[in-house]
Amino acid sequence: GPIEKAGDILPQFDEKHEFDLLRFREGMVMVLFGLFMKMVVADNAAIIVDKVYGELSIYSGAAVAFATVMFAIQIYCDFAGYSLMAIGSARVMGFDFKRNFRQPYLSKSPAEFWRRWHMSLNVWLRDYLYIPLGGSRCSNARKNFNTMVTFGLSGLWHGADWGYVIWGLLNGFY
Repeated sequence: GPIEKAGDILPQFDEKHEFDLLRFREGMVMVLFGLFMKMVVADNAAIIVDKVYGELSIYSGAAVAFATVMFAIQIYCDFAGYSLMAIGSARVMGFDFKRNFRQPYLSKSPAEFWRRWHMSLNVWLRDYLYIPLGGSRCSNARKNFNTMVTFGLSGLWHGADWGYVIWGLLNGFY
């Protein structure tokens, strides 16, 4: 990510992109912060998560709870970090990509969380799957079906495993 729509990104390929020191600086700050999120925060959180989750039987409930919080930090910093690196790299070259994460863990509801988490993927799923299925402009039962199909396929997008599909369906339920 981010996943850009053709109508947003293709016109930028027709524009002339001259070197701009301010854009270069902004882009490099994004790249460096994304690298920090990925290599310092996420990769170090992964050490704790892998150790505890790899031997659950020898750790206390508090340790497992701490590892679970660290896992949330790990996946956020992995995904947001690589997205920030992509957005920053594009900015250095004169392209504007949309923001992909907007403080999702500060959300007040699951629906708000999904509006702030991997926003470009969620917009793509909404526009190319949820709305063509009928979106919310239908019966309540059909709207719920559309939501579950969209989230179930979102889980499958994350990994070809039933665990991911179940994860997606649980999020659709929430």
